[in-house]
Amino acid sequence: MTGRRPRLLVFNQYYWPGVEATAHLLSELCGQLADEFDITVVTGSLRDGSNDRRVVHDGVTIVRVRSTAFPRTKLWRRGVNYASYLAGSALAGVRAARPDVVLSMTDPPVIADVALLVARRFRAPFVVVSQDVFPEVAVELKQLDNPFVIGALRRAVRLYLERADRVVAIGSTMGARLEEKGAPPGRVSVIPNWVDTDKLTPRPRRNEWSAAHDLDDCFVVMHSGNIGHAQNLDALIRSAAFLRNLDDVAIVLIGDGARRAELVELARSIGVDDRVRFLPYQERSVLPLSLSSADVHVVGLAPGLSGYVVPSRVYGILAAGRPVIAAVDAESETAQLVTAAGCGIVVPPGRPEVLAEAIRSAHAGEFDLDALGAAGREYVVANAGRAAAVDKYRTLLREAAAAC
Repeated sequence: MTGRRPRLLVFNQYYWPGVEATAHLLSELCGQLADEFDITVVTGSLRDGSNDRRVVHDGVTIVRVRSTAFPRTKLWRRGVNYASYLAGSALAGVRAARPDVVLSMTDPPVIADVALLVARRFRAPFVVVSQDVFPEVAVELKQLDNPFVIGALRRAVRLYLERADRVVAIGSTMGARLEEKGAPPGRVSVIPNWVDTDKLTPRPRRNEWSAAHDLDDCFVVMHSGNIGHAQNLDALIRSAAFLRNLDDVAIVLIGDGARRAELVELARSIGVDDRVRFLPYQERSVLPLSLSSADVHVVGLAPGLSGYVVPSRVYGILAAGRPVIAAVDAESETAQLVTAAGCGIVVPPGRPEVLAEAIRSAHAGEFDLDALGAAGREYVVANAGRAAAVDKYRTLLREAAAAC
């Protein structure tokens, strides 16, 4: 490695310019590390936009393999996307220049097994960043019940956890879950996800975005992010039925995902479609305005997912200076964060009537929403800024590269 910068080979199905959470986080991380490492990212095809097979962005070489990019509304479509990306990434990985470190996120989960094989081929250290714990997430959500498939997936995950040189968890509870699944405790590091607090700043509650969407005269309860199975959004929509006498309450769901159409139909079927609005993903440039347009945000997580999924979107909410109602298990990282930051309240997941009471209390002025939002902003600036997280990754990868 004398005379050149260390090479970092990275695997994840999603990367810039994707709107997925892992795409954004990984793109920011690699862009920040490109001053020290020669980075190649092996990622999948885009559903919309250019699919040039090799481009450079922010100093990072992006290799986009030929994979399907079907909408992820059906499990089989997602499976085809995964399989085609796994096959293409394995081929791209073995053809890459010899890396000094191989890093993989877990989207899809078994991409880390492909990355492990590539690392072993080049005798390079392997680092895995776990953004969720699979297949337990699918099992808890009752998306997966075949014991043979579950067993095979657990063995595949254990394979890379046991052999990775370093395992990064995005929360302490998740770290413990990964150790239970086979990660050696001495190799597990906790590095929470982050937010760019310089770009995502508080804006007035009433602004040009809220005016454009006719929300200035409403009490806005917002979910902004993925509309999937883990977010427990049924409870948020059903809470609207308990709030019928509050004429100015608007529940706004921003984003897309596997359950969007189903939840639109749920709102219609229970007669709250006049209160619940669905909006598409917003460009990151307008996130300060859209997130600030809520009086309160709801962050939900389905029961039983504590430590298996960490809803990192809460950092963006806090950066925008808005308060949070967390409908999550009490032992989850999100509950711990909301309590530590003093930025909101925690209610049990899957209880729309309890969630509705919390919203009603916020609407009635029982909480100082501005003070809660300010406390969240102060906490995230001090504890979850991008620079601190990137420095931790930089140190971890330097140590791994030096050991090769």
